[in-house]
Amino acid sequence: MATSVARTRARAQGMEAVAQSFKAANAAMRRLRGRDTHRPGALSHAQYQVLFELLRRGELPAGGLAAVADVSPASMTEMLDRLADAGLVERVRSETDRRVVGARLTPAGRAVCEERRAALEPLWREMLAGFTPAELATAAAVLDRLTELFERLGAAGEPKP
Repeated sequence: MATSVARTRARAQGMEAVAQSFKAANAAMRRLRGRDTHRPGALSHAQYQVLFELLRRGELPAGGLAAVADVSPASMTEMLDRLADAGLVERVRSETDRRVVGARLTPAGRAVCEERRAALEPLWREMLAGFTPAELATAAAVLDRLTELFERLGAAGEPKP
């Protein structure tokens, strides 16, 4: 019985530790996004997200990119206009549905992604050094579950059935 109580207490403490770490990571992300607005001429976090998604998946419609960057479709249109003006993406109309406008990376956009990756990858590796592949897989699974949790929350903060 005492072992069961101890396990329950340890699990509750572990879940609280995950919650606190997740909150801290979210706060750090908000601060990172906020700093984007104070660097004239620099790309925002959302713009980098769009560029990396295009690098990863190729040509994508604006609506899909809006979901990736967590912005409205109108904001995505403005963002793609700015990225196109900077020569990082090119706008393309769908060959099957002319109403659909997509985007794809230009060689300059690909170069920006590679520069950003080269700058951040050593830090990423440093921060995750010392974790085993199994621990990294568990961390990814926890983050996936937290994503699912937040996707299921309704507008009023109530879980969806």
